[in-house]
Amino acid sequence: MRHIIFMMIGLLFFAGQSSANTEKSASLWLTAPVSDVRNSQVFIQIFKEEKELELYKRENNGRFKLVKRYPVCQFSGGLGPKQLTGDLKSPEGFYRISLSQLNPNSRFYRAINLGFPNEFDRAHGYTGDYLMVHGDCKSVGCYAMTDAYIDEIYRYVESALLSGQTDLNIAIYPFRMTPENLNRHRNSAHLAFWQQLQPAYQYFAENQIPAVVAVVNGRYVTAAHSALPAPAPAADTGLLTQNTDSSRSP
Repeated sequence: MRHIIFMMIGLLFFAGQSSANTEKSASLWLTAPVSDVRNSQVFIQIFKEEKELELYKRENNGRFKLVKRYPVCQFSGGLGPKQLTGDLKSPEGFYRISLSQLNPNSRFYRAINLGFPNEFDRAHGYTGDYLMVHGDCKSVGCYAMTDAYIDEIYRYVESALLSGQTDLNIAIYPFRMTPENLNRHRNSAHLAFWQQLQPAYQYFAENQIPAVVAVVNGRYVTAAHSALPAPAPAADTGLLTQNTDSSRSP
């Protein structure tokens, strides 16, 4: 009898632990209705190694708050920047999105053209086109999401742009650029490039404000803000380096 009581207590304990872990896991995937981002600037970060896309909206105090974190279904080519047409690499760097780069009727369900190559990519002679965040969970150089996730992301982006945001910035990193992760990849041939991306990552992590990034002599250069900006209309953008004109995605 005592044996049975102990077994029942154990089962109840593990059931409680499982429930707590499920709740904790679920809390990482925040939800917010699309209407919550109307009249707000939107900012996106993508992390290759972690296979995560984070969507943020601008609060009244000028800082950006995480709205939702999405798992990336697929990307291709491993870590490092895209350099050549056909290398199957998914891009890394800083890209800007306008309404003309959205395709609601893509053969990949919904598609957001990143505008590759941007100013940095062109300075290095990198080639490629139609690099996207899209649905269908299949990737050849793009960031593929499930159809359900790209549907949400697309609606967030479209809503922000239609509400006055003139362009939307996407920062794409090989991994979360902590000192530990950079040290872990210290022998990579891409380390010098990644060190150009790291200041923008760090600035946003510390301030919740996307850094201003320019391309100077073929390098990404981050200019730190001198002070927290005053609240501004959604149309006030210009956070990252300018991209090339892009047609709609296929």
